[in-house]
Amino acid sequence: MNSKTITKSNFTIFEWVKMISFEKKPWGSFTEKQQDAFNSYMCHKVISMYEPYIEVVNLAQRIPYTEKEKTYKFYCSMLPKKQFYSKYIKSSKKRMNEQILQYIATYFEVSLGEAEDYIYILKKEGVEYILERKGIEEKEIKKLLKEI
Repeated sequence: MNSKTITKSNFTIFEWVKMISFEKKPWGSFTEKQQDAFNSYMCHKVISMYEPYIEVVNLAQRIPYTEKEKTYKFYCSMLPKKQFYSKYIKSSKKRMNEQILQYIATYFEVSLGEAEDYIYILKKEGVEYILERKGIEEKEIKKLLKEI
């Protein structure tokens, strides 16, 4: 390890983006552990949330994920040396109750993802009917149906 090696054990995705866009430290200044922890996919995701860089990300995504050094160097060379705000967008979709999903998935013998589609199609009345057929108590059914 040379004297210019960064000693922090791991970086968050936002710290990696700061390294790429602002600090632009050479790839060799990171430890092997840090280099292994570099996640190209997440860098693409965060950087693409800043609209002026979307086309750069589009090009960077062509680099295989296993070539982390190449991805890092590409971004360092393509992005201007400045900090930017990238609003990280989280999904606003409400997650369905896992218990209901399990009941519907076993009833129709489908995956949990498909069960979610079935619930959407069946609506509350259809789900209630299936839960009754599965022998679930009425009190429990009412509790579960509140979450649909």
